[in-house]
Amino acid sequence: MTTLAEIRAKLAEQDNKQSKQSTNDNAIYPFWNIPEGTTATLRFLPDADQSNTFFWVERQMIKLPFAGIKGQEAKPTLVQVPCNEMWGEPCPVLAEVRPWFKDPSLEDMGRKYWKKRSYIFQGFVVNSPLDEDTTPENPIRRFVINPSIYNIIRSALMNPEMEDLPTDLTKGREFKLTKTQKGGYADYSTSSWSFKERALSDSELSAMKEHGLHNLSDYLPKKPSQDELNAISELFKASVDGELYDPDRFGQYYRPAGLQISGSGGSNATTTTATTTPAASQSAPAVETAPVVETAPAKEPEVVAQPTPEPAMATASAATTTASSEPASNNADDILAMIRARQKK
Repeated sequence: MTTLAEIRAKLAEQDNKQSKQSTNDNAIYPFWNIPEGTTATLRFLPDADQSNTFFWVERQMIKLPFAGIKGQEAKPTLVQVPCNEMWGEPCPVLAEVRPWFKDPSLEDMGRKYWKKRSYIFQGFVVNSPLDEDTTPENPIRRFVINPSIYNIIRSALMNPEMEDLPTDLTKGREFKLTKTQKGGYADYSTSSWSFKERALSDSELSAMKEHGLHNLSDYLPKKPSQDELNAISELFKASVDGELYDPDRFGQYYRPAGLQISGSGGSNATTTTATTTPAASQSAPAVETAPVVETAPAKEPEVVAQPTPEPAMATASAATTTASSEPASNNADDILAMIRARQKK
């Protein structure tokens, strides 16, 4: 089992690197639906993948906005694609977006296309103020955590006064996820770890033995192939250019949530199937590949908003790209011209 020291070392390593450079799956606990002023008590468990230093996995997604879908009523829609940096490789979207942060007139547009992070955990819901219609037979739930809550979890792990892993079966502790309101939005900043340690109960240990732990990486989107990376690049250009989403052109790769593609190549909008993974491969559960913001209430801005430190890092890492010669305009035609000129070079 991973030690607390290993987690701290891994987190510190990540910090150093950064400074240098919906569906019907009710296995996901919808904490965003708990009433304001209440607390859900969670007990996180280790990842089944023992090679994972952490007891979570990070997901990075990019939202590509479109004015609508070709052949349908004009209605704003989003296509979500995986950021290839999730696997430590270059992302075609961020490669284009990073230089925008050197131009104040493009910053807002850059934030719109910046990657969104979320974190997948698993564990027991020890106490819940939420009245769920149904709960899964397997009590080991999954939690899709936004950056603001993740930072609370992370900061406590770096505290030297925490001597044991919170996922330890005998000396672990609960995480109390509290929902309040701030500025008209849901706020989780008062969430915290329990001070008391607690050994897992016999029923919890039996559930782990019966159902086993999840391999959390199974709930990440599929790594894009080269064809899919090309499609992501073309989707990005079409989005920036203000085009409608074209199901015939992109439907075999990535689609808006709820869009089904008929066998003849046409599109048929439904509300039953969310498909944001590459359409050719559905190996990962669909619920995990659709960011939580799509199923959460509109008052969950933490997941929607781009983390402000990200663009700052992007600006620093974009030193190799010359933005001074690029048009200081957020006009789609100018930006697309910039992209195409760079490709010709």
